[in-house]
Amino acid sequence: MIKITYYGHSSFLLEIGDKRIVFDPFFRSNPKASHIDINEIRPDYVLVSHGHNDHVEDVEFLVNSTDAVLVSNFEIVNWFAEKGVKNHHSMNHGGSKVFDFGKVKYVNAIHSSTLPDGTSGGNPGGFVIKSEKGCFYFAGDTALSYDMKLIKEEFDLDFAFLPIGDNYTMGMEDAIKAADFVGTDKIIGMHYNTFPDIEIDLENAKKVALQAGKELILLNIGETITL
Repeated sequence: MIKITYYGHSSFLLEIGDKRIVFDPFFRSNPKASHIDINEIRPDYVLVSHGHNDHVEDVEFLVNSTDAVLVSNFEIVNWFAEKGVKNHHSMNHGGSKVFDFGKVKYVNAIHSSTLPDGTSGGNPGGFVIKSEKGCFYFAGDTALSYDMKLIKEEFDLDFAFLPIGDNYTMGMEDAIKAADFVGTDKIIGMHYNTFPDIEIDLENAKKVALQAGKELILLNIGETITL
């Protein structure tokens, strides 16, 4: 079983055994997460899907204040290394790495990726994590892609984190197709309702998921569940 805590937007803490992994940390400029105390999170790893500020804003603070290891693509890791981040591991598309919490594969995403100062963040990606506690897909910001079918061929997923806010990423209908492509009926929604451009009708999203035979999990900010 894996413990999951939602911090808003696309930011999650996953506890896999005794290791704590944060994905795409964005706290201090997200007013909906203003009640979250970033000092209490204390990750062992920080995984970053792409370079946009709403996914990297709190990387430097979390890594430098906790000795966590930053894991992302080559360009993002190098950009943070130049800013003084010392603990890091770079990856690129199709590559895998075994960490002490499980095996991580960096997979394709279709999006853009520019770092906060305008530097290229390389190609965006997502992560598939396979551990003794479970296997899941963190899509990052992405459009629907046939590449997702390759995940189903290689992995037996327990659940997937998928963007559902539309406009900049997949909407709910495409997220349903993505869940089919990767081979899971359990979707944890992300990247919705943070900004006006990605506000959606949550009741309709749940209805669409139910009609498709999917379980859509929409967590409150600060809520923790175990899957």
